[in-house]
Amino acid sequence: MTYKFLPEAEIDLLTAVGYYEDCEPFLGIDMAIEVDRAIARIVKFPAAWTPLSKDCRRCLVGRFPYGIIYSIEFDCILIISIMNLHRHPDYWKKRIRPEQN
Repeated sequence: MTYKFLPEAEIDLLTAVGYYEDCEPFLGIDMAIEVDRAIARIVKFPAAWTPLSKDCRRCLVGRFPYGIIYSIEFDCILIISIMNLHRHPDYWKKRIRPEQN
């Protein structure tokens, strides 16, 4: 199975990586690697992670306080958000279609 990001989710990822890179050299790269590992787990076992709504699930990212919000689409995994678990927990909901709630 393949995956794709919503444009907002790509921004989430780039923002998080940039933040951690500003905190410490190479920490942003570590964040990107952990997100990549989590996405690989999602692709391999898409239904294994915590349901948050009818069609959306969350997989936690290792080492960092982030979760990947995604839906299982017909032909791919749609990454809806790379969510900071310490901030505004429901902001990603405005990114999904009403039937996904």
